[in-house]
Amino acid sequence: MSEETSTPFSEWLRSESEPDWTAVVTHPFAEAIGRGTADMRHYLEQDFQFVDSFTALLGAAVATADGFESRVAVGRFLGLTVADTERGYFHRALATLGGDRNPAALEPVTTEFRALMDEVRRGQDYPLIVAVLCVAEWTYLGWASRTTEPPEDFVHREWVELHSGPEFEAWVGFLRGELDRLGPGLGEDGRARVLDVFRRATALERRFFDMALG
Repeated sequence: MSEETSTPFSEWLRSESEPDWTAVVTHPFAEAIGRGTADMRHYLEQDFQFVDSFTALLGAAVATADGFESRVAVGRFLGLTVADTERGYFHRALATLGGDRNPAALEPVTTEFRALMDEVRRGQDYPLIVAVLCVAEWTYLGWASRTTEPPEDFVHREWVELHSGPEFEAWVGFLRGELDRLGPGLGEDGRARVLDVFRRATALERRFFDMALG
């Protein structure tokens, strides 16, 4: 990506992460969630294992952000959505499905994705942290926004609702905006590092859905 290009940095990252990106947002398992037919127990058991690492990653974003407004935006999402709404959803959904919040075995892709989150958290590099957050949230907005008829049961419906709608779109817009703002000042090496992390996260999202599909 040249410094003169008019393509927003976040869009360039997304386009350079094909074909994995499109495979995530159009994944058969994601489409099954939207139809209310996906087998959610194992998927949610494994997804819940990200909550602690993801919360820590958001905390790292608050700590390493380069401005007050950015800290506030991330902190608000952490407090209102992850710590409250999403946590409550997992507890109710897994209880309904007879799932285990602490499964005996983690899938390899679950372990690898947690390791990536922990890696960038320990690195305390704000653009890399935002890149992983953006992949996790933007890909989910991508598939959830394709749902035209909300499923009837709360397990599927609320999972779609958590990853769509004006508030979540604004959150994804914030993350994309941070990447677009930071990208031009990173230099060629810095942008390459962000792209590497962005691609790795996107590939892991695809593998996670593949795992869920069975």
